Amino acid sequence: MAKKQDDRISNVSHGKKNNKDYAKVNGGVFVFTKSITVGDLAKQLNINVADIIKKLFLKGKMVTINQYLDDETIGELCLEYGYDFKKEEIVNEEDFEKLNIEDDPKDLVERAPVVTIMGHVDHGKTTLIDAIRNSNVAAGEFGGISQAIGAYQKEIHGKKVTFIDTPGHEAFSAMRMRGASVTDIVVLVVAADDGVMPQTIEAIDHAKAAGVPIIVAVNKMDAPSADPERVINQLMQYDIIAEKYGGDNIVCLISAKKKQGIEELLDAIIVQAEMAELKANPKRYAIGTVLEANLDKGEGPKATLLVQNGTLNSNDYIVVGTAYGKVRRMTNEHNQVLKVAAPSTPVSVIGLSEVPSAGDKFMAFPTEKQARDIASKRSLKKLEEERALNNGITSLDDLYGKIQEGNMIQINIVLKADSTGSADAVKSSLEKLNSDQVKIKVIRAAAGAITESDILLAGASNALIYGFNVRPSAQVRKKAEEEKIEIHLHRIIYALIEEVQNAINGLEKKEEVENVLGQAEVRNIFKVSKVGTVAGCYVTDGIFKRDALCRVLRDGAIVYEGKLESLKRFKDDVKTVAQGFECGIKVENFNDIHEGDIIENYELIEKE
Repeated sequence: MAKKQDDRISNVSHGKKNNKDYAKVNGGVFVFTKSITVGDLAKQLNINVADIIKKLFLKGKMVTINQYLDDETIGELCLEYGYDFKKEEIVNEEDFEKLNIEDDPKDLVERAPVVTIMGHVDHGKTTLIDAIRNSNVAAGEFGGISQAIGAYQKEIHGKKVTFIDTPGHEAFSAMRMRGASVTDIVVLVVAADDGVMPQTIEAIDHAKAAGVPIIVAVNKMDAPSADPERVINQLMQYDIIAEKYGGDNIVCLISAKKKQGIEELLDAIIVQAEMAELKANPKRYAIGTVLEANLDKGEGPKATLLVQNGTLNSNDYIVVGTAYGKVRRMTNEHNQVLKVAAPSTPVSVIGLSEVPSAGDKFMAFPTEKQARDIASKRSLKKLEEERALNNGITSLDDLYGKIQEGNMIQINIVLKADSTGSADAVKSSLEKLNSDQVKIKVIRAAAGAITESDILLAGASNALIYGFNVRPSAQVRKKAEEEKIEIHLHRIIYALIEEVQNAINGLEKKEEVENVLGQAEVRNIFKVSKVGTVAGCYVTDGIFKRDALCRVLRDGAIVYEGKLESLKRFKDDVKTVAQGFECGIKVENFNDIHEGDIIENYELIEKE
């Protein structure tokens, strides 16, 4: 169905330059985008062409009416005829991050401030968000520690404020950097009983690099050992100086747990936002940033977007990094469906062609064809950049020997994980293993299943593939064997890091490795009373053994791991089922099987 016309400005047109508008005079300034002929310059400046030729002749330059002028000569002529000059860079549609679109001041309206909560792990950032939202997010997080960026909107004194909560764990540095890059105000949470810690300093550095104001929230004032003056003095070492000592930083003493001092903090945020006079243009197509993305087990690629300018509508066509799609559904943090998202609104969207990377820019476009074409060009450009990194090793077994030869070794790694947060954390931990002899370069870190595209990239770049909480399909595994690409699969981050570290150190140890026996596709679901869910399957690869282990995969991500409870051919119990045959499978203690799931059969064998 064709998209209905709307009255939003097409920001893409600002990125196009045709032959008619590569040069123009704008308010006494001659603006050009490429070389221009003598004749065209004369026409634009409304000067006789013979005068320009004569003037250049007197400078020792022989030119004709159709001769192109260099930038320096254009600048000299403009100044001599009383014009200023400016050369603008042509930005293609596919490089929309570089587009600098000037909004008409009449279209600008006040927008909500984006406030990022930052600080060290376990200093109470998410508890503070809970206190502001009157929710209980922290209780649902693993260990009470944020594992991903959370974005929420709250109305305070009649004005909306967007809050972003970033993880404080050291492995999530890239997430904190993204949080700082999209924010208007940083609230730095420091525990009154703990003081300034490593991630506190890192958060300060990110906020300063982004050039945004910092409000300090000294939390845990209810703790017996709370010492706010010590915290304020420590912060002075990093040029964070409280207002009462003559500085610019507002300091609020709070207890997120007891909900004390929250109103004063919110008042400080509103005051800081009013001073900034934040505005945006809701009459244009949306542009913004991906805060987090993952492969949802039921809904496919899913992304949390922050709309920074323009208006994002349900059913808009968007390009996100190298992905594109139609916004099939858009929800807020309460999982309520939205039709429209104004500037500064965080939303979760589904409908993308693939999982984008956190930190990617997104932009809405008028038509699906335009979005698809731009995404295709961006994808091709990214692949070419990744393939340029082509000097790695192809096997961990070869690594230690090459190190002993005294050569500097680069290990190229293609990393796929179940979410972008996990991918960032694993990438950061791997790159910390760099030494004088070994450099680890993660050439792709993304969320989603391991695909043939990853195999092709690894082959072109001599890279290893690591999967964290994701699995390849049988077809992808065969492709990897044909291309002689190693795929290493892990579910624990420390085991993955330890494997690479052991390979670098030349350590050998006995370990259990997986031997995948086969895969079966779930084609029917049968609910059997007193038994549970039985999956009617077709063995697509290898064989199935009754006494082997199994795992359930959905969109390449692991949903469950366990054992087979029963394996049947028609009504008979069997020990094995070969490729090309149908069978009934009951997974032990698991009934949430869907049509289209893949059940993988494997065994563990000991290997040095």
